[in-house]
Amino acid sequence: MTCIVGLVHEGKVTIGGDSAGVGGLDLVVRNDLKVWERDGLAFGFTTSFRMGQLLRYSLNIPKRHPDTDLMKFMVTDFIDAVRKCLKDGGFARAKEGEEQAGVFLVGHAGRLFRIDADYQVGEAAAQFDAVGCGESFAKGALYVSTGDAAARVRKSLECAEAMSAGVRGPFHLVTV
Repeated sequence: MTCIVGLVHEGKVTIGGDSAGVGGLDLVVRNDLKVWERDGLAFGFTTSFRMGQLLRYSLNIPKRHPDTDLMKFMVTDFIDAVRKCLKDGGFARAKEGEEQAGVFLVGHAGRLFRIDADYQVGEAAAQFDAVGCGESFAKGALYVSTGDAAARVRKSLECAEAMSAGVRGPFHLVTV
């Protein structure tokens, strides 16, 4: 299910997402958004609408001191807040003794981060990333595109929709 795309361009981060809710062979186009902006951060999720709802409405986003390295902040303070939010909301699960959640993108301070299910924080050198079943198609489209960030993100989502049964418009974008 899903395609979430993030792109860093000219000091800003644009994150776009589709509207598909997929279970097995069933598909529902949903009104609740997979992308949003809050407190200067852009978010886009896959994995579970419950996880996205908790991140959007329950996450207490910590403030970063300007002297704190952004990656250090994301790996420590931000992830600690995410873990607490998902545990308190009943979403985080233990698998073979290891805590697991879901996958999402976060844009902050002109940088794009991928949070994986084990809470690993990644930052692609390519200045773009994607998650979900349409990930590979979207990344390919971003790799060969140039120009306006919003147009590139939208086109990569259209490519994923054309090639993946689990991706559907309408598409929504946020920029921070």
